[in-house]
Amino acid sequence: MCSDRVDVWIRNLEALTGPVTLIKGVGSGLLKHLHALDIHTVEDLLFHFPRRYLDRSKLMPIRDVRIGEEVTVVGTVREVEESTTTRGLNVLQVSLYDGTSYLHGIWFNQPYHRDRLPPGTVVAFSGKVQNRFGRLQMVNPAYDILEDVEEVGRRTVHTGRIIPLHPASQKLSSAMLRRLIARALEQFGDLPDFLPLGLRIKYEMPHRTAALREIHFPTSSARLKAARDRLAYEELFLIQVALAVRRIRLGEGEEGIAHSPPGELISSFLRGLPFSLTPAQLKAFREIVSDMTKPHPMNRLLQGEVGSGKTVVALLALLLTVENGHQGAFMAPTEILAEQHFRNLHRLLEDLPGVRMELLTGSTPPSRRREILEAAETGMVDILVGTHALIQEDVRFKDLGLVVVDEQHRFGVRQRMLLKAKGARPDTLIMTATPIPRTLSLTLYGDLEVSVIDQLPLGRAGTITYVIGPEERERAYRVMEEEMRKGRQGYVVCPLVDESQAMEVKAAEKEVKALKGTFPGLEVGMIHGQMPRQEREDVMDRFRRGEIQLLVSTTVIEVGIDVPNATFILVEDADRFGLSQLHQLRGRVGRGVFPSHCFFLFRGDSEESLRRRKAIAEISDGFRLAEADLEIRGEGSLFGPRQSGFTDLKVARLTRDLPLLERAREDAMALVRKDPGLVADENLLLRLEMERKFEGSLDWIFHA
Repeated sequence: MCSDRVDVWIRNLEALTGPVTLIKGVGSGLLKHLHALDIHTVEDLLFHFPRRYLDRSKLMPIRDVRIGEEVTVVGTVREVEESTTTRGLNVLQVSLYDGTSYLHGIWFNQPYHRDRLPPGTVVAFSGKVQNRFGRLQMVNPAYDILEDVEEVGRRTVHTGRIIPLHPASQKLSSAMLRRLIARALEQFGDLPDFLPLGLRIKYEMPHRTAALREIHFPTSSARLKAARDRLAYEELFLIQVALAVRRIRLGEGEEGIAHSPPGELISSFLRGLPFSLTPAQLKAFREIVSDMTKPHPMNRLLQGEVGSGKTVVALLALLLTVENGHQGAFMAPTEILAEQHFRNLHRLLEDLPGVRMELLTGSTPPSRRREILEAAETGMVDILVGTHALIQEDVRFKDLGLVVVDEQHRFGVRQRMLLKAKGARPDTLIMTATPIPRTLSLTLYGDLEVSVIDQLPLGRAGTITYVIGPEERERAYRVMEEEMRKGRQGYVVCPLVDESQAMEVKAAEKEVKALKGTFPGLEVGMIHGQMPRQEREDVMDRFRRGEIQLLVSTTVIEVGIDVPNATFILVEDADRFGLSQLHQLRGRVGRGVFPSHCFFLFRGDSEESLRRRKAIAEISDGFRLAEADLEIRGEGSLFGPRQSGFTDLKVARLTRDLPLLERAREDAMALVRKDPGLVADENLLLRLEMERKFEGSLDWIFHA
């Protein structure tokens, strides 16, 4: 390999993390506008990819547009006129000419567009075509500036028929961004390719440098698709290699506890259950047993709908480790959920002598805490349920055989690792009631085997969902009152309106006061995360006994609260919640034999809000809803606290790239099985890229 080329690669790699001011022409004036687009480094600019493309060969000439159609047209601004109506309304009119005819963009009370669209600007207008006073118009068209007036006479960077449209801002047009990116590619765009040569040949992929240039400045539709697929595969492959390294090190390459198959303790427990397990629960338990009887640590994700019976399956796994002479730990993200799990597990174990279970949270009194810690360290406690309190340094187990983590997405990887470190390579079972699409599951949890409980227990009456606006509140109140007069109960959920906990409590208290006036003679209670533990327990106990008919709550009831007599829930300001959260809240009702009602009160009218309303109203299956949520929101910040250091996906889209993801996963596993440490010559660039991208996460990738 040419040493000059290697020198260029090294220089460019080092420049990637440097400030964007290394790019020629980027001074202090441009810098603040780039920062507003979250562009801080050279790499941020090089990987600021177009959000869409215009193919000029397929654009409709203005003379051929039809009234009422949604179209995109490209032309040159000829005139800009500003006027004021008799009622004081500012009207801005921009005339666009494309050589065939004129079209006028109209804005009301938005005069600032005038400065961005002076005569001579080449621009694309998108919107619905109208005909007013014999003129073709678009009101409030979306637009992209393709050529700035101040750049006229300079060499353009979109001479091809496909024009890239990069995410821009009012102060920094797509045209200016294209020129900056062209300079960045010229200076630092020649990068080494970390994808192994064998894979590039196998899939006929372009070199990374060529793909980077093509995705920014396409020369043909076919080459653009090849570049896009290559960069999407690259993103997914890098993540899958990291997960494959972790999976092999945690599973296949590590000695763990080989549990014996289920014996009399499990049989006795199953005989004593007042209900039969569903086929899906039994299947999930068989998969867990298969893992736990192997001589390698289990790493399994157990996911299932709200109320599908995951807790019973987790308890069976805990009993299996107890039956084999080991201890189990069950960690939940909140005290309310930990208390709920402890209460439910305790009820299920009442008729099973010889199994001791304790609860440890931040609210456990010091004297009681000392007793529990001593019992755990001496092996007197079989199952310890708790919150983050379980990972404190003074918590020790005599022989920890299984770690169960509920609602994993609320914990960081470090917390899970700290709990596992309290045993000698214990098995791990992660539970989530948040349905995860297959694509997201393979990306977020590719280091885990997955079990799915996709059946609900028999005897559930089901829930009717109502999506309402503020004007329909009385309708919800009538149904709620009818239910309470029948002896049923329900919830009103307030969103977190402020980061301040005091504000959250204040909002809940205000709601309680209002509802007491709306439903005189009925008992209205309140629960929130800042209440002292004993007070919170007292409220929940009164609600379970039916002494409180209506419970006002923050999102602390999102998971774990199980009151079969609760038959209605009203979620205020549903726009503030994600679809998965709304589905979780809906799961608080419909858990008994009575038909239930769920009211989601939306206020927003944006396109995204309308799509979310439609999805939550029409889709009751959590997995289908999760797919819809992914489609509406995009991937967003995929990794959050779980894998700090993992970047968001910039090219790959999980809703459409499942085949690419599965191919990347298969290729990554094959590569890592052959070279677990990525030390072979052909993989050194790959390891370097992983270290560069995931520097803060290598502790869990390579050493967890």
